[in-house]
Amino acid sequence: MRRGGDDDAVAPTARDAITSALAAFARHAVPLAGRRPAAVAVVIVDDGEELALLLTRRATRMRAHAGQWALPGGRADEGETTVAAALRELEEELGLRCAEEDVLGLLDDYATRSGYVITPVVVWCGRAAVLVPNPDEVASVHVVRLSELDVEPRFETIPESSAPVIQLPLLGGYIHAPTAALLHQFREVVLRGRPTRVAHYEQPTFAWR
Repeated sequence: MRRGGDDDAVAPTARDAITSALAAFARHAVPLAGRRPAAVAVVIVDDGEELALLLTRRATRMRAHAGQWALPGGRADEGETTVAAALRELEEELGLRCAEEDVLGLLDDYATRSGYVITPVVVWCGRAAVLVPNPDEVASVHVVRLSELDVEPRFETIPESSAPVIQLPLLGGYIHAPTAALLHQFREVVLRGRPTRVAHYEQPTFAWR
């Protein structure tokens, strides 16, 4: 999705199209069943030429999933909605403050091997302010244009699971589930208009802890 030159009037059209695509998508919610609620922000920004998403590399000092690719997010606090959790984590990790009216919709929940149910919250931030990554949580921030995201995934088999491990060729390497699954569903629903499910895709064993 390109903006079309420097005309900012194009951006609301793109926003409306994404909102409509998400509204037409019948998302699946996953019962917690003893797992903990979590949320990630699928953040749409305008890099001046094209719409893009923000992706982070987790800090190496973190106790869980250190150094892995991730969308901004984390565990929901007691009594907190997943939308509120995604917005809070976005501000805590990247210093980017967005409001509930900036939320365009939700994608399918994804249950992780580490005991969480992740709700992906799609957030429109447009021309984002300067990001201020929290060094305790974020090693680096990367802008992935939607045209770069429109790629075919790769699937691998592992002896530990009968489900295929999904990988996305991005940023000079491969991104794995759960992030790869969520990004792939965003691509399918928003860019391709296809109600593709991804909850059955497996994570690599290094992400099971």
